[in-house]
Amino acid sequence: MHATLFRRSRFARRLAFTCLQLIAAAGFSISSQAALARAAELSGYAKPVIEQFLLAQASGLPGKVSIRIDTPMSGALPACDALEPFLPNGARLWGRVSVGLRCNGDKSGDAATPSWTRYIPVYVAVVANYYVAVHPINAGDTLSAADIEVRQGDLSALPRGVITNPQQAAGMIASNRIALGAPLRLELLRGATVIQQGQNVKVQSQGSGFVVSTEGRAMTNAAAGVTIQVKTQAGQMLSGVARADGSVELPN
Repeated sequence: MHATLFRRSRFARRLAFTCLQLIAAAGFSISSQAALARAAELSGYAKPVIEQFLLAQASGLPGKVSIRIDTPMSGALPACDALEPFLPNGARLWGRVSVGLRCNGDKSGDAATPSWTRYIPVYVAVVANYYVAVHPINAGDTLSAADIEVRQGDLSALPRGVITNPQQAAGMIASNRIALGAPLRLELLRGATVIQQGQNVKVQSQGSGFVVSTEGRAMTNAAAGVTIQVKTQAGQMLSGVARADGSVELPN
């Protein structure tokens, strides 16, 4: 009797294990099919509309732009005679982004077209040159051309603020330590101080055919291109932009 119970128990365990394997295989198959469905590229009339819209939006980006447009999980898009693409507020233009498609519908004909809005998953790759440190750079070091070298890659896979023009780094000071091979980022650099707090500076305002200048005292430190406040000898507070020669230029 004990042997019979043992065989039945062993058979039950095998049966349960086989069922679990079948369930797992079915789940994997369904998940795989769903992943493939999500990854399928969009086809049809909406694809060129989205591509043209994104290429126009990305016209100012550095490097080569490539776009992949996937079919939304909701499936194929309904018919529409006039699509209006848009980007949600705050959406980043590269990397993974959802592009909105709006159809305002057509009520004028015999067969009215309903209004609808869908969001289409898109991946925008921007392959361009960017710059990295050729050796460890310590905080406080001033960068030169010998400290950086060019690499090429997809900017969407890199941190925001990565430097794509060597002039952005020339003469800048590292505000943090930068490791060997690390991409240079604007937030890791600061401009060299050209005006010290308390320093007497020349304040100039230029217009069409005239230049007006006065003297003042800098209220803070400032790098070139940074807005700074200056107190004139008469006690007036002025706000201008620090220039590389140590003067301050007032806005027109």
